[in-house]
Amino acid sequence: MNRTILSHDNLHPTIKDKVAGFHHATIAELRDAVAQHRIVVVGMRYNDAVWKARKVLTKAGLDFHYLEYGSYTSQWRRRLALKMWSGWPTFPMVFVDQALIGGASDLVALLNAGQITLQKK
Repeated sequence: MNRTILSHDNLHPTIKDKVAGFHHATIAELRDAVAQHRIVVVGMRYNDAVWKARKVLTKAGLDFHYLEYGSYTSQWRRRLALKMWSGWPTFPMVFVDQALIGGASDLVALLNAGQITLQKK
């Protein structure tokens, strides 16, 4: 099932560029990181789920790249752009082999079930 998203054709011409360019540099930064690193965790300060994902990977001895975008009161527009781009509503966003696998609980579940295999450092 594909995620429903408003068609570009349904945007008024005066806002199409604004929508397309919304925090484009932030999205490009994440896309580059995902292309360059096997595991990428995207998070924010003071978020327990982000801390949990990083701890699970560190404890397992798995190398990962971490991108942090503010805290609850800062950089929320950059995080919003990432949510809009990915369709994933919460943080962290965990990418493995260029695929978004979900958040911290998804990472733990997939590791415990042996449904994903990760190479150690």
